[in-house]
Amino acid sequence: MLLGRRKIRIETERLTLRPPLHADFRDWVSLRRDSEDFLTRWEPTWAADHLSRKAFTNRVYWAQRSIGNGSALPLFLIRRADNVLLGAITLDNVRRGPAQAGTLGYWVGRSHARQGFMREAIEAVVHHAFQRLDLSRIEAACLPENTPSRGLLESCGFKYEGVAQSYLQIGGRWRTHVLYASLRADRRGRTDAG
Repeated sequence: MLLGRRKIRIETERLTLRPPLHADFRDWVSLRRDSEDFLTRWEPTWAADHLSRKAFTNRVYWAQRSIGNGSALPLFLIRRADNVLLGAITLDNVRRGPAQAGTLGYWVGRSHARQGFMREAIEAVVHHAFQRLDLSRIEAACLPENTPSRGLLESCGFKYEGVAQSYLQIGGRWRTHVLYASLRADRRGRTDAG
C-alpha cells in the first residue's frame, strides 16, 4: 500500500498534521469536552464511553492499522507554535482500483474555529492525497445547514455534486447531507471544445 508503515507527518505554515498518539489523550478529551455542544450538532451521536481512555486507545490503534493497510489517513492538527491540539482531519474509506478515491472528514475545537486552521489542513491533506497517494477524487459531505463547512469546502476547491438522502445518523436520526468533491484533474463544466 502507498501509506505503508512509514511515518506520516505533513507540515504546513502553522500546523503539523500527524496520527494520534496515546500521549494525546488528555488534550483530546479536554478539547472534545470543551467543544461538545459546538461539535455534536454536526457529528454522529457520541457513544457513552466516547471520552474514555479505552475508546481513545482504540482510536489510536485504529489509526495505526488504517495507515498501515492504506485504508485511511487519520491525522491530528497540532499548532506548531505551541504544540496545541486544534482538531482532527481524516481521509477515510480510501478506495483503490478504478476508483482511486477517499472521503474527507474533519472537526476543529470551538476556540480554534474560523482562524483558517482547517482550511490549511484540508489543502495539505488534499495535496498529499493527490500527489503522494495518487488519488484522483476526494469526497466530503456535510449537513445542508452547516454553512461554515460548506463555505470551507468551496473555498478549498471542492464543488457541490448533489444530495445524499439519509446519509448519516446525526443526533440519533438519519440526516440528508450535501455532497462535495475535489478532483485531481478537474474537468467539470468543460466540453470537448473547451
